[in-house]
Amino acid sequence: MTNIEQFLQMVKESDNIVFFGGAGVSTESGIPDFRSVDGLYNQKYDYPPETILSHSFFERNPEEFYRFYRNKMLCLDAQPNITHFKLAELEKAGKLKGVVTQNIDGLHQKAGSKNVMELHGSVLRNYCERCGQFVSAEDILHSEGVPVCPVCGGPVKPDVVLYEEGLNQKTLQDAVFYISHADMLIIGGTSLAVYPAAGLIDYYRGNKLVLINKSTTPMDARADLLIQAGLGDVFGQIEV
Repeated sequence: MTNIEQFLQMVKESDNIVFFGGAGVSTESGIPDFRSVDGLYNQKYDYPPETILSHSFFERNPEEFYRFYRNKMLCLDAQPNITHFKLAELEKAGKLKGVVTQNIDGLHQKAGSKNVMELHGSVLRNYCERCGQFVSAEDILHSEGVPVCPVCGGPVKPDVVLYEEGLNQKTLQDAVFYISHADMLIIGGTSLAVYPAAGLIDYYRGNKLVLINKSTTPMDARADLLIQAGLGDVFGQIEV
């Protein structure tokens, strides 16, 4: 039995699956990954992306932050891919209980997933820091310089967890709950290098930990099943 056949068998036999994904889920939708060879970390800006996407930089240099953010983070034309759609189908069939994602692109919901825990927030939500008014991603994209609130003129901040900021505690607690109760945990498209997100797999207690990633991760030895392939190639073979 091949690794993928084994994976498909596990999916068939499980009815409490949780999927935990990272940037690799969305690269097949054309959204750049951060750490790959042609990812954002290897592109030339005046500052490295980690610096630009930090809380202190946002406070200090919002204009440069928004220049990068509009250019690189707002991929509003991106469409869900086969992995997003298959996960939504598995949820609809009652087999998948939740998606925990490090992505901020909203593609899981666009594909039809309902229970999505966004550890790092979403570019689709932006709020005025003064009055809390919601501002759409389209408005941010088409604004100039630092976007301001249409109601009070206050500064607008994306609902995205920047470096130096803590994760939303409720989202984190929900993720821990679903992972700790799962009979099968599928981890896909993440280098498992970013904490505290990577630490979530410590809460999984089952014996069906599947790791799908093109490159090696620090957690490979812990997987019950390791598949080094593109997510689309693997998920495309699931029949719900």
